[in-house]
Amino acid sequence: MITAKHWGGRVLLSWLPVVVMVLVAVVDLTAGPGVGLLPLVSLGPAFAGLIGTWRRPALIGTAALLLCAGLGIYDGLFETRRGWTAMASVAGVTLAAVAAAVTRGLREAELASVRSIAEVAQRVLLRPVPRSAGRCQVAVSYTSALAEARIGGDLYEVVASPYGVRVIVGDVQGKGLAAVETAALVLGAFREAAYDEPDLVALAARLERSVSRDMGEERFVTAVLAEIQEGVAVLLSCGHPAPMHVSRDGSADFPQPPVHAPPLGLGLRGGEDPQPYRIGFVPGEQLLFYTDGVSEARNADGAFYPLGARASLLRDKDIDSALAALREDIVGHVRGPVEDDAAMLLLRYQQE
Repeated sequence: MITAKHWGGRVLLSWLPVVVMVLVAVVDLTAGPGVGLLPLVSLGPAFAGLIGTWRRPALIGTAALLLCAGLGIYDGLFETRRGWTAMASVAGVTLAAVAAAVTRGLREAELASVRSIAEVAQRVLLRPVPRSAGRCQVAVSYTSALAEARIGGDLYEVVASPYGVRVIVGDVQGKGLAAVETAALVLGAFREAAYDEPDLVALAARLERSVSRDMGEERFVTAVLAEIQEGVAVLLSCGHPAPMHVSRDGSADFPQPPVHAPPLGLGLRGGEDPQPYRIGFVPGEQLLFYTDGVSEARNADGAFYPLGARASLLRDKDIDSALAALREDIVGHVRGPVEDDAAMLLLRYQQE
C-alpha cells in the first residue's frame, strides 16, 4: 500500500531534477558566469536516477546537456576550458545515473521474483484454512514483523479429523528462513498426525519427536493444540499463551492449563509433560488463538495490548470482519509496525 508519505516522497523526487536545473539556470543568468555554478546542472540527471527506469536520467541528462550548452554559449565559457569541463561533468553524471538506474531495475526485478516465490511458499506452508470445520466458523489473520515479508515463524492449521476439529497455533523461536523451515516441519507433522493420533497428548508427543529429531537443540516452538468436540473444547498448551474464550454475553477469559509445559523441542530435556484440559464451548461462543505478537504488542508508553478488554470487537456477525476489526485495533494500539509476527485464528461455534 502506498501511503501519503511515500506518495509525497515520489512526487518530490520526480520534480527535484527539474527544480534544481531551473534554479541553477536562474542563478547563472542573474549572477553571471563568475559564480561558477554551471557544473551543478549535473545534479538534474543525478537526482533523476533515484526513481524510474534508465530512460528518466537519460532524458533529464540530455536536457541538462542542452541547458549547459546554452548557458555556456550565453556566458562565453566555451572560449576557455570551463564550458567544456561543465559539459563533461554533466555527461559523466548522466552516464553514471543511467548505469545506476539499470542496476537498480535489475535488483528490483530480482526482488519481485523473490517475493513471488515467498508468496508461493506461503500458500504451501500457511495454506488457506477452511472457512468452516464441523460446526465452527474459522477466520485467520497474519501480520509479519518484516515490512516486505508475507511469511514468518508463526504457524496455524485447522484439520477436520476423525476425532473432531483439530487446531494448532504456534510460534517458532527466532526469525528468518530458519524459522520458516521449522514452521514447515511442525505443520507437516501436524497435518499427518492429526488424522492418526487418538488424543492430543499423543499428537503433541509426535510433534515433540519431530522437532527434537530434525531441529536438534537449536529450535523450539511454543504451541497450543485444540480439539473441538460436541459442546467442549479440549486444549493442550506447550509453552504458548492461553487462548481467549469469549462467551455468548461477550465476556472473555483465558483458561489456563493445569501445568505449564515447555515448548515443543524442549520437552525431552525435562519439565512437566503437557496435560489436556477441557472448557465448555457451545453455540454462540468463540475461541481466539494468537501468538505473542498480539499479547505482547506495546504502544509508545510500553503498555501491552489489552486483548481481554477488546473482546467486544469480535461481535460482528461476519467472522472475517470481526477479526479484521481486532487486527486494526492492534495496529492502532501500536501506532507503527509490529515488532513481532502476529497470528490470530478465530473459531466461532455456530448455532444449529
